Amino acid sequence: MNKTAIVTGASRGIGAAIARRLAKEGYHVAINCVSRELADTEGAEVAAQCRALGADARCYVWNVADFEACGEAVKQIKADLGSIDVLVNNAGITRDGLLARMGEEAFDAVIAVNLKGVFNMCRHVSGVMMRQRSGRVINISSVSGLYGNPGQANYAAAKAGIVGLTLTMAKELGPRGITANAIAPGFVNTAMTEVLPENVKEEMLKAVPLGRMAQPEEIAGVAAFLASEDAAYVNGQVIAVDGGMMI
Repeated sequence: MNKTAIVTGASRGIGAAIARRLAKEGYHVAINCVSRELADTEGAEVAAQCRALGADARCYVWNVADFEACGEAVKQIKADLGSIDVLVNNAGITRDGLLARMGEEAFDAVIAVNLKGVFNMCRHVSGVMMRQRSGRVINISSVSGLYGNPGQANYAAAKAGIVGLTLTMAKELGPRGITANAIAPGFVNTAMTEVLPENVKEEMLKAVPLGRMAQPEEIAGVAAFLASEDAAYVNGQVIAVDGGMMI
């Protein structure tokens, strides 16, 4: 029987790459989109790409910041696809700004999606996995959460919170056969970084020994490893995929 993976924020970028990679590895994939518009456009395209790889891939619309909506989505996915074996918490937003000028709304919005959204999904999926006595939870953090980043007090706080949540889950759920790990990407070539001016990109890359950004597929490869049987004894780890930026 094929296993099922939920990937949040999977309509583009890292999430889309992870969805495609897990489909290639034989998983059925539940693709989370925050809006019907995204589900009908970019999300539908990702689902089609996953189906071309042999997966049963479906788009579901819900906001991970909504606790009840997460619960309903998990129930529906379980009913549709039979099990939930892998949860990849990738959904995230940015509202960058210097701390001295950051409004409460910008801080709360990022925490609600990037941190509470991870809690919401883990809270509802953990019950399913505990009953199965197996599962993989993969949370997408960031090097910003490990080392901080000027202009991203909200984002860095949320991503640091994900690390603490992941380590706690690893201890609580490990005895039930469930692993919890985090990936901390550095600079990744996505729509978020494409809009940066070239001089800004060049300055950023000076800090990366490999001299380039990661491709989303390189993050997806690590996620696929953590979801695999090869990673059955990997638990409570935070894997930085940053080209050596933080050496």
